[in-house]
Parts: sequence; structure tokens; C-alpha cells
Amino acid sequence: MEGVTFKVQGSGIEPYEVKFLRSSKSGLSAYCSCPAGENGMTCKHRLSILDGNQENIVSSNGADVKIVQSWLFGTDIEKILLKMRHLEAEVEKVKNELSSTKKALAKAMRA
Repeated sequence: MEGVTFKVQGSGIEPYEVKFLRSSKSGLSAYCSCPAGENGMTCKHRLSILDGNQENIVSSNGADVKIVQSWLFGTDIEKILLKMRHLEAEVEKVKNELSSTKKALAKAMRA
């Protein structure tokens, strides 16, 4: 089993620990010591690293982000992450359409 651990500065005083473990070519686990991570929820710290962002990493191994990203390919996490990004884009599109429709309705109501 391979692993990489990062220290990431979040909103707390102490940095959070973000750990990625690779058990096989398709087996990847990710853990974070932030409140969301500790409660079994998706957290921005793990997503940020998976997206290649080193910005909040305070440990000296920021370059290891590329290693973690290479582990992502072919995993269930990759598939679900792609679906989540697609759905986020769809939500943004719907929000924009809704805003435009509300403006059109307001304009029509003043006519």
C-alpha cells in the first residue's frame, strides 16, 4: 500500500491532515481531519488536492499532489468526481437560466 499525507491549512488554527492511500491500481482512499472529513462528508481539502491545487498545503511535499492525481485514474473516485463536476456545471447553467427567466418575467409584468 502506498500513501501520501499532506498538512493543509484550513479555517482552523492547526493545519488539517489529508491522507491518500492507494491499495491497488483502482483502489484509492482519502481522509481528512477537518470537521467535514471526520463526519464522513466530502471536504474541500481532499477535492482541492485531487484537482491539483497546492495552495493551502503547508507541508513540504506539495509536489506529491501530482502523485496523488496519477492514482486517481481508473478509480471509482475519478468516475464519481467527474459526475459531480458535470452536475455542478448543470446546476450553474440552470441557475443562470432561472435568473434570466426571472428578469424576463419582471420585465413582462411591467409592460
